[in-house]
Amino acid sequence: MRIDIITVVPDILKSPFEASIMKRSIEKGLVQVQFHNLRDYTDTNYKQVDDYQFGGGAGMVMMIEPIDKCISKLKSERDYDEIIYMTPDGETLNQGIANQLSLKGNLIILCGHYKGVDQRVRDYFITKEISVGDYVLSGGELGALILCDTIIRLIPGVLGNETSALTDSFQDNLLAPPIYTRPAEYKGWKVPEVLTSGNFPKIETWREEQAYQRTKDRRPDLLDE
Repeated sequence: MRIDIITVVPDILKSPFEASIMKRSIEKGLVQVQFHNLRDYTDTNYKQVDDYQFGGGAGMVMMIEPIDKCISKLKSERDYDEIIYMTPDGETLNQGIANQLSLKGNLIILCGHYKGVDQRVRDYFITKEISVGDYVLSGGELGALILCDTIIRLIPGVLGNETSALTDSFQDNLLAPPIYTRPAEYKGWKVPEVLTSGNFPKIETWREEQAYQRTKDRRPDLLDE
């Protein structure tokens, strides 16, 4: 997979890809991530990428021309499955979206900034708009990092145990059940006996029941879905 991220502040994005799972995925050659500074695609003296709104109003707007130049250059080099815009009014990111995107080959992620982008960018270039929650960030970079992490960890070979991601919360619209590790007893607090019984059918049934109950208690809306 290749992910191209368009941003006005690329330095915000770099360090998360230099550690842990995302770093290993790049080193293994399973994913390629490139950052594109939008200021490199403007001809103005001050590398301007934003301007005032037509009709007045507070907040600057990202201009269409540098975004067009950047996306057009990338599209001339390869085909892209999705061109994603990170925006608070997009579709809320969930596990299903992450699963779908993890199967794609090439993605462009455009990070919004200032008041947002010229609407024509959304009308003519963007194929998918994604939000990471009902709140506003200073820019789309942090949202783009969240999106990349949710996608990359699902790519086969990224995690040490490929079944791990399949048992995460939300994969089957249920929250994950409680998990335990050694010691089996600590300060009198014991691990449920079923987990140390070695009876794997019973363990699986217990986990399914616990996942359902936890979802019912904490996120009953998931059961409605």
